[in-house]
Amino acid sequence: MSQDQADYWQLEIKQSDVGQRLDKVLAVHHDDLSRSRLKSLLTDGNLALNGAVFTSPSYKVRDGDSIKLTLPPPVSVETLAQDIPLDILHEDEAIIIVNKAAGMVVHPAEGNPDGTLVNALLGHCGDSLKGIGGEIRPGIVHRLDKDTSGVMVVAKDEVSLNFISEQFAERSLDRNYWALCWGRPYPAEGEVEAALGRHPKNRKKMAAVIRDGKYAKTYFKVLERFGTGVDKAAAALIQCKLATGRTHQIRVHMTEIGHSIIGDPLYGRATKDRLKHLSDEVEEQVSKLDRQMLHARTLGFIHPTTKEYVFFEVEPPEDFLTALAALREMTACS
Repeated sequence: MSQDQADYWQLEIKQSDVGQRLDKVLAVHHDDLSRSRLKSLLTDGNLALNGAVFTSPSYKVRDGDSIKLTLPPPVSVETLAQDIPLDILHEDEAIIIVNKAAGMVVHPAEGNPDGTLVNALLGHCGDSLKGIGGEIRPGIVHRLDKDTSGVMVVAKDEVSLNFISEQFAERSLDRNYWALCWGRPYPAEGEVEAALGRHPKNRKKMAAVIRDGKYAKTYFKVLERFGTGVDKAAAALIQCKLATGRTHQIRVHMTEIGHSIIGDPLYGRATKDRLKHLSDEVEEQVSKLDRQMLHARTLGFIHPTTKEYVFFEVEPPEDFLTALAALREMTACS
């Protein structure tokens, strides 16, 4: 379907459809579209029943009914397409894999109306975006915080978006993060399970809460330990895996167990007391950091078109590697 032409879909009624609700029959026969998308198509008058426009989702389908669904061409959204450089790891007709830079916001919003990943994707993908929810836009399957770097998958069409989103919902993907944290977690491997909600005093922060929080679970594993043995001069390189995907989840969970992410301006800012226990070189490097040392390093999932497992891995950016090298040097000299 071109972006200026409507697509038409004729439903062939089966015996098993008779007596079922219209919206349910549509969902069964057209499972490449979400139920909310099918509902909006129906209520917006894009379905003809026996030759006449029909909008009732509760109608019970009858034997001999003729159902024709019109899929309007996707419309352009108001979001500005911008020529912003992207680090593209892979691209095909269904998906695009990017290594998101630290400092880049994913979605336009108040305070960040442009210069975002979505703006960049609109500029880069152009006509290869097939339309999602009736709009020409990239399908953001998951998000990374503004100052978290690393690998992301973006869908180019609604079928791919729904297919990958289901894997996220089922937690069947392989997603691993690297982080530099304060202290040296013990035991070296474990999990943090704490519900997350908005901080009661600072609405920009999340916090572990008892009431009205969303269930969240993070697995962590220490890859390297750094420091002299003095806790305030200790740090670690850890690998984290998400069992859930909540806002700021790794950052809050590691803070909750006393090992906040180095450089984190909200949860892990270095105190003067901690800095004085570090070597001069490490203190200099840590003091320069203006973001959390958190990096989405790997992502593996079943491809929506080929149905084969695909895996992507990207090294951390320069600031992360520089801080890591300084911590290793401090440990070697201790």
